Amino acid sequence: MPPGPSWADLLPELVCRIADGLDDLKCYASARGACRTWRHTLVLPSPSLLVDHDDDPSKRCTTAAIKRRTTAASIPARRSFELNAIPSGKLCPAARRSFKLATIPSVRTCLGCCSGWLALSVRIDDVHSLLSLFHPITAAEILLPPLVYDSRLVSKIVFAPNPATNDFMAVVIYDIDRVSYVTAGARRWAVLDPIRLAVGDQLADLLYHGNGRVYCLTRFGDVHVLLLPQRCRREPIILEGPTSTYPAVHNRQIIEMHGIGPDLNAPATIETLFSSVRSNLSFDDDAGFAPPYNTISAFTSVKNLVFCDGNLYQIWRNASCIVTLQLPEGGRCRVAHDEIFVLRYDPQRQPCWDVVADLGGYSVFIGRNNSVSIYAEGMPGLKGDCVYWIGGRGRDQGMVFDMKTGSSTPCIPLVDGVLLGSPQSTICWYFLSDK
Repeated sequence: MPPGPSWADLLPELVCRIADGLDDLKCYASARGACRTWRHTLVLPSPSLLVDHDDDPSKRCTTAAIKRRTTAASIPARRSFELNAIPSGKLCPAARRSFKLATIPSVRTCLGCCSGWLALSVRIDDVHSLLSLFHPITAAEILLPPLVYDSRLVSKIVFAPNPATNDFMAVVIYDIDRVSYVTAGARRWAVLDPIRLAVGDQLADLLYHGNGRVYCLTRFGDVHVLLLPQRCRREPIILEGPTSTYPAVHNRQIIEMHGIGPDLNAPATIETLFSSVRSNLSFDDDAGFAPPYNTISAFTSVKNLVFCDGNLYQIWRNASCIVTLQLPEGGRCRVAHDEIFVLRYDPQRQPCWDVVADLGGYSVFIGRNNSVSIYAEGMPGLKGDCVYWIGGRGRDQGMVFDMKTGSSTPCIPLVDGVLLGSPQSTICWYFLSDK
């Protein structure tokens, strides 16, 4: 008897119809891995916007909200569907839907995201938090050593991609001028000495860029480079002895166990961006930015770093209000609310940061996630030379800034008069590995 048709022989329209019935992101990703034909037919669901629907008080107790409390809205689709809506063939070939994820406990706060993993913080008392790396597709979780200092001073976490319980590396912004890091097998976080910053300056963003290099950005635009020890596999520290069935007591045992003895992290060093490229320059506004950006830098409170096509960029946003600046060299400069500036680093010129008009066809995604750049050509729903960010006039939603028009708009349009998600519901940009 001759062999029957294979999965690859199915018509693309039928493959799309099958995928339309897969509301769960894990199932959809598995379908893309069935064969090369299916992988080519079904669009990659990333980048996505991670949305927590529990943040809408009017919908928090509804059946729909309970069923799909956390979803990943596929940005290439630029629209969302209710979890239990019946998909139609009109969605082909793009995956125009929101995908159900494993539930993220509402008592947790997301502080970072990389390669499909989230960095979560759960408060256990007024000072301490337990931190973990959590994969919302597989529900795998890696418990990190607790911070023995005031965890309310932690604002962002970055970590090496594809972590494991015996092989991970994470870095946090701690307070206004310190970073702390932890590696697999360590008992607790290693807190580095304060970074020398200008008066009134503070750390604003972290960017993990491979080979143990973490770039640290300040609100004034200064950049420092953290050089972490070589990543290696080590067994995690285990809580020994009897453990309590009461969560509060068990959590206290973890804090006490990790708070004694050496931290067991290999040493790390931190240096300025200038010294990392063997430059004798020291950072100041004039050496860093040309007018009027040496003045604007102090009035753009939200700053992020991203690597794009091998170049390092700063993304500035004025998140406060419209400001009119009197420039030292004469004249005035008006900076609109949520206006965005994109600056590229060039160590061979001075000032070394210069505003650019485009990103060479790339799009960048900034926020709680470790910043990502994607070449937009051929990606459904994405536009080149755009900055995808989260926020906007008191609404925590996904926005896209077009560098050509100089304006920002919601990256997901209205669906039947209702915007996907709700105020303060957007968590971060989410990228699922395609390997």
